[in-house]
Amino acid sequence: MCNDVKKIFDVGIAGIHRLMSHKNELQSSKVIVAVAGMEGALPGVISSMVDCLVIGVPTSIGYGASFNGIAPLLTMLNSCSPGICVVNIDNGFGAGYAAGLINSGTPGQ
Repeated sequence: MCNDVKKIFDVGIAGIHRLMSHKNELQSSKVIVAVAGMEGALPGVISSMVDCLVIGVPTSIGYGASFNGIAPLLTMLNSCSPGICVVNIDNGFGAGYAAGLINSGTPGQ
């Protein structure tokens, strides 16, 4: 989709200092796709730091009692942080496509 994409890995909230080291990059983004397992709190934390849309992607993999993605899905859907949109479990394609449309300025197509 000809978008400039920056990937940031391993910035979960358990080590929030890793996320904070990317604060400027996050704040200059037009849209952010945040993939999270476990409790799924990452999109909510990111959304509290930025002024753009954050697309949350709950993932079915990981450890703990995530119930194959149900726990992070419910956390993302119930977040009170503004500016979060959530796709279904493991739907990275849908999140990426939506982010691409938003980033290109043509979300209606």
